[in-house]
Amino acid sequence: MDDWTQTLGTAPLLGIAAAAVAVILILIIRFRVHAFITLVVVSALTAIAAGVPMSAVYDTMSEGFGSTLASVAILVALGAMLGRLIEHSGGAKALADRMVDTFGEKRAPFALGVSALILGFPMFFDAGLVMMLPIVFAVARRLSSRSVLLYAIPTAAAFSVMHVFLPPHPGPVSATEFYEANLGLVLLVGLVIAFPLWYAAGAVWGRVAAARTPLPVPTLFGAVDDDQPTNPPRVGTVISLLLLPMLLILMNTGLNALGSIGAVDTDATWAAALSFLGTSAMALLIAVIVATFVLGHRRGEDGSALEKLLDSSLGPICSVVLITGAGGMFGGVLQASGIGAALEDSLADIGLPVFIAAYLIAVILRLAQGSATVALVTAAGLVSPAVLEGDFNALQVACIVLVTAAGSVFAGHVNDSGFWLVGRLLDMDVKTTLKTWTVQQALQSVIAFVLVGIVYLAASAV
Repeated sequence: MDDWTQTLGTAPLLGIAAAAVAVILILIIRFRVHAFITLVVVSALTAIAAGVPMSAVYDTMSEGFGSTLASVAILVALGAMLGRLIEHSGGAKALADRMVDTFGEKRAPFALGVSALILGFPMFFDAGLVMMLPIVFAVARRLSSRSVLLYAIPTAAAFSVMHVFLPPHPGPVSATEFYEANLGLVLLVGLVIAFPLWYAAGAVWGRVAAARTPLPVPTLFGAVDDDQPTNPPRVGTVISLLLLPMLLILMNTGLNALGSIGAVDTDATWAAALSFLGTSAMALLIAVIVATFVLGHRRGEDGSALEKLLDSSLGPICSVVLITGAGGMFGGVLQASGIGAALEDSLADIGLPVFIAAYLIAVILRLAQGSATVALVTAAGLVSPAVLEGDFNALQVACIVLVTAAGSVFAGHVNDSGFWLVGRLLDMDVKTTLKTWTVQQALQSVIAFVLVGIVYLAASAV
């Protein structure tokens, strides 16, 4: 592979890239081929079509797959474990109850949304939504709400915002790897935009949707207290566990920033040790270990039960991890074959900034095939070579990560599993789900584009 030189011109390479994306969409949408298999097959065909030597095709594919999974799998697995421990212990319900008591009944939708924002840091969208909706329904019944959307939309939107924009969720983590971004900066910018984004696209839209669409509380779940532990952890304990990995990661970022201006000697033993503890994987590992003791052993859970509990958190994430790895494989092929460089040249020729191109490509893929994960990893794979070869500072790259994630969530509709999950759980028909949830996802995407764009412009001016 080191001796191989790409001889195809820009037009043929871009044609191959366009054909590859079209094949991905056709296989997933028309023939319902699993996204993992689709990405593996298309990666191989793309490498061959681009002229990569047959002896190097498999190595090129496996290198992209392995390099992505090396960090993504660890982060996603540890995040799932932390979320499962908090959910199982009753900490999630305790946090939601405290938020409602603190903010009062009139601000119950706000309280539930803020609870979901906090819980959404380690928990996947679908797991968090299923866990919180019984609480949402109980609050709506207690307050005799005219429409359950007043409480459900802010809650669901909060989980969506955290899942799309905040590490350790697989979307921002995988995009961070593709773009070789600083995970701490991605986390920092994500935290900056998360609350205003949720408030505009979740809390405000929830009030509008509830006023327009009366919707009774579904009878899908039983009583909210079913199967809840009798000795849940304190709310302060839950919040501390969620803040622990964030603080460690931000400490790592701060030390690196101080080192870059000469304020701290990052080679010193103490600085190197603190920086190591603040790497994303170690920060989450520490949080999981602490949570295992605080939410498990200290509450009377034995080793065998904890082992089964943690193991149960890994099954649901396998598909996400493999699809993300396959997306990394596709991106690696595009980069190794020279298609990424051709894309960069073409973007430069038409004057379309990489920041906007990343968003638009992710939006098109999202609308066409539904999966936010596939849209993000495919868009990141297409755009990452242009980012890697471009002259961007670390904060700009972090913004490109998040704007790609913003595009990947645009207007989820009937080809998106999340569309059906929200619609079925809230007992809405397709038309109602389109008027409420699809609009929410579109608002979330566009508002995120604007917010991240403001940060990107500020970073560009530095």
